[in-house]
Amino acid sequence: MGIDSGPARWRRRVLRALLVVAACVLGAAAPAPSDQLRGIPAAELARRIRANRDLDEVLEMGRDLFKDRFNAGTVYPETWVRDFATFVDVALDRGDRGEIKETLRMFLRFQGADGNIPDGFTPQSEGRSDYQKILSPSAPRHWAHKNTVVTDQESSFILATCTYVRRTGDLTFLDEQVDGQTVRARMLRALDFLLAQRWSRPHGLLWGATTIDWGDVQPEHPWGTFLTKDTHRAIGIYNNAMLALALDSFLPLMGKEAAPRWARVREDLGRAVRTHLWDAKRQKFRPHLYLDGSPFPATFDEDAIFFTGGTVIAIQAGLLEPREAEASFATLRLHAREDGPFTTVGLVCHPAYPAGYFQNPDHQPHIYINGGDWPWISGRVVQAMIAQGFVTDGYAELLPVVQRVKRDKGFFEWYDQAGQPHGAAQFRGAAGVVGLAIKQLQAWAEAQKTKPTANDANSRE
Repeated sequence: MGIDSGPARWRRRVLRALLVVAACVLGAAAPAPSDQLRGIPAAELARRIRANRDLDEVLEMGRDLFKDRFNAGTVYPETWVRDFATFVDVALDRGDRGEIKETLRMFLRFQGADGNIPDGFTPQSEGRSDYQKILSPSAPRHWAHKNTVVTDQESSFILATCTYVRRTGDLTFLDEQVDGQTVRARMLRALDFLLAQRWSRPHGLLWGATTIDWGDVQPEHPWGTFLTKDTHRAIGIYNNAMLALALDSFLPLMGKEAAPRWARVREDLGRAVRTHLWDAKRQKFRPHLYLDGSPFPATFDEDAIFFTGGTVIAIQAGLLEPREAEASFATLRLHAREDGPFTTVGLVCHPAYPAGYFQNPDHQPHIYINGGDWPWISGRVVQAMIAQGFVTDGYAELLPVVQRVKRDKGFFEWYDQAGQPHGAAQFRGAAGVVGLAIKQLQAWAEAQKTKPTANDANSRE
């Protein structure tokens, strides 16, 4: 994604700022979306969800994106593992099951000798020329790449595979051989890579470069996707929560010999997250625990920044107590309101990092990952709310996301403070997480038909 330049850019920025100010003034007294539904009985909320045809329409729009390809979306020829992991479930509703399995095999054909999983793969004729290409004799028509600043590719692949197996019941896929090794063995090798190459033994946690939440850009380079001599290594919540979630999914499938070892790793990981990353005083996760010092000025209070993606994955992995999860949801809603009337709970971080802290021009405040509003995140927030029993909140926070999809006739990658779309116009990751959130809401609503009347749809069952 590029940044506009010249006089036109500044005119658009001024206009956007005026729109935000005007909307803040006009909408300052408006209640939050969840407040408008507060107190509605569960039966009535379920009826509204079942009657909401917008949910059906947007879900079908999302499913239609998976009928042919699984690349990230328009402007992105690559099929990325982190996106794939979040849309396998919805893709199985419409996409070809054989093609989904073949996509999983493709990631393994490019698996490194040390067990690492690439970020993504693309046809030989497509993709960025400045990637460090990874080649494989068993996939001669494609090449792969790996953004080494992040440490979630292996966990994402495991989650994608486990989702496929769970949805289809195709347990035999785990015993299928890819280039001489079974899928299950290769998944275990991916876990071994994390402990051998990306593990901070003093902390019992994964490390990566300094990035914003789940982002794959470090501040020390104009592009910033590869580890360099200037990298400031750091431990963050997203990578570690993803590993916890992956282990929870894989443990029942990995076999009796391997399971005890990784069950201990999972237990220790949960304790280490609480010890080193959870800030009990601020009731939030620390953005970074640095191993080699911080790249930012000593006067900068980075610990004040809230990372949405890592927090939500941690909730899904059970790394927060119920009261902490509830408080985190309240914080997310507050941040969305503070950022402006057009912002949803998909706000990546709050507040944004100041201008100039990242050399990559796409990381100016409120741009892209630095304080952009991502449906790929808001959909996962809603899923976590539903799982925790906060269905009213989940439904309320999903409604503006659904309306955007309808208004813009697609699943855009991210939105700015004025509620304007940017990036890929058909971002499959967004279609996957928003679609799954809709499916979960509709499943909850159907289940209410056979349950006694409840007064509150925002209570744990």
